[in-house]
Amino acid sequence: MALARRLRELRQQAGLTGRQLAESLSWAPSKISKLENGRQTPTADDIRRWARSTGSEQESEALLASLRTLETQHAEWQRQLSGGLRAHQNELSELDEATRLFRAFEATFIPGLLQTAEYARARFTQSITVFKVRNDLDEAVRARVRRQEILYRPDKTFHFVLTEAALRYRLCPPEVMLGQLDRLISLSGLPNVSLGIIAFDAPYAIAPAHGFWLLDSDRVMVETFSAELNLAQPQEIELYSEIFESLAAAASYGRAARAVITRVIDDLVPETSEDGG
Repeated sequence: MALARRLRELRQQAGLTGRQLAESLSWAPSKISKLENGRQTPTADDIRRWARSTGSEQESEALLASLRTLETQHAEWQRQLSGGLRAHQNELSELDEATRLFRAFEATFIPGLLQTAEYARARFTQSITVFKVRNDLDEAVRARVRRQEILYRPDKTFHFVLTEAALRYRLCPPEVMLGQLDRLISLSGLPNVSLGIIAFDAPYAIAPAHGFWLLDSDRVMVETFSAELNLAQPQEIELYSEIFESLAAAASYGRAARAVITRVIDDLVPETSEDGG
C-alpha cells in the first residue's frame, strides 16, 4: 500500500489523471487503478515506465528498492522462526556469504557473530520462550557458532560498536558473561574486526535508540520485539550510515576499548566468586 500511495503521488504531482497516464503507457485504465490501490503488484518494468511517464526518473531506484523488499521489509518473528531457530541461522548464513562489509551497532546485547555458545544459548532460550517456537536449541547454537567462522575470512570486514550497557545487562548468568567478555577481548585483535565500545561517560551526538546492522550499502536490518525490519530505500541506508558514523565516533577502540571491557570484568568477578564460580 505504501508503494501504491507513492505511485499515486507521482502521478498527481505530474498533473495527470489516471486515464491520461494509462494512455501514455498504452495500459488499460483499470491497471492504473489496481496499482494505485494496492490490488496489483507492479513489475520492475512497470515502475520504470511509470517514473518515466510522470517525469520522476530520479525516484526509480527508491521505488525499485521498495519493490524488492516487499516480502522481507517486515518479517514477523513468528513466521521467521516457524521452521525453527536453526533454519533462521542458516538463512542468515546465506546473507553473510553475500555481504562484504558488516557494520553493527548494539545497545542492549552482544551481536550474534561475537557471541559465545553459552551466551547464544541464553539468547535463543528467550526467543523460544517469547515466541513459543520449536525447541531446537542445540542445533541453533551450533549453527550460530558455524556462522562465526566468517570472522576469519580476509575478504570480509567487520565494524562493531557496542555500548557499555550491552556489556553490563544481566541477560545471562555472571559466569557466562565473563566468558563472553573475554571473547570480545580476543576478537578485538582480529585484523578485519574493528570493535568499538561507547563508555558510560562518553558524550553522544545521537541517542542510541536501537540496534541495527548495515550490510554493505544494500540493507539495514533492525530487530523489534515482533519482527525483523529490512530497510533498503537509498535515503534510509544513507541515514543509518550517518548515524553509524556518529555512534562509531563516540566509541573507544583498541587498548581503550579493552580497558572498558576489563573494567566490567573486574566488577563482575566478585559476583561469580560469591556464587561459587
